[in-house]
Amino acid sequence: MTSPRLNSIVKLFETCRYKHDLYTVFRDWCECSAISMSNAVDLANFEKREARYVEIARKYGRETMTTFSHIMGEVVMALEEKPQDILGMTFHALELHNKARGQFFTPYPVCQLMARIIAGSAEDMQQAIAKRGFMIAQEPAVGSGAMIVALAETVLEAGFNYQQLLHVTAVDIDPRAVHMAYIQFSLLHIPATVIVGDSLAMRFREEWHTMAHVMGGWSTKLRRARENAGAGVGEEERALPVAVPRRAAVVAAGYSAQQQGTSAPAVEGKGQLRLF
Repeated sequence: MTSPRLNSIVKLFETCRYKHDLYTVFRDWCECSAISMSNAVDLANFEKREARYVEIARKYGRETMTTFSHIMGEVVMALEEKPQDILGMTFHALELHNKARGQFFTPYPVCQLMARIIAGSAEDMQQAIAKRGFMIAQEPAVGSGAMIVALAETVLEAGFNYQQLLHVTAVDIDPRAVHMAYIQFSLLHIPATVIVGDSLAMRFREEWHTMAHVMGGWSTKLRRARENAGAGVGEEERALPVAVPRRAAVVAAGYSAQQQGTSAPAVEGKGQLRLF
């Protein structure tokens, strides 16, 4: 599927091909864009990520960094037009999947179908909200984030405000995929914690919290839900996600962040990562 906005993004990336490896350019653009968004809200990681941004920017001249800004503008406009996996489509349109060991992202129409099946009817969503005040979703291999974008779209179509009633914890082993998902979740204002880690080995090492997550006070919401679940409301409730912002969100809450290890997504009693 093509669109004028997608074509513009692809053309902008293509202008970098003559001086730089396009695969590396796309990866660096994703990381720089994710850092720019993260540093607006995550003060605890600001210095480390800002240093990484400067390190990447030094590889490119002013002209290329200006192109990076223009690409972001096109991505913003694409997501303002409608929820979609614009970065996943860009990845494939640039034919980068061939260089990424055959890495393919699920087509967005397929994600839309899966999201409608998983989310259920409006009545099903209302029941889930009634249990704890909001819905939760966990994605163990988030890729570019298409499944979560489609889920948010489905929740919105059912008449619910996903910005207030849906929280996402997403994981991927590929840092580039984490950056892609984080960018799209941030621009669509989806409350989410996106983690670089291995869902199968249950090893997690870096968290990225969206602005909607921080400004929406989801640290407190999730903590209170876990506390209520611990009071004995059932096994499903005790499996609430624990990957809440233990650093960035506390800044928005008005107190200092404490040094803690990276948290992990919720795990069922048998040791399996719970998806939704």
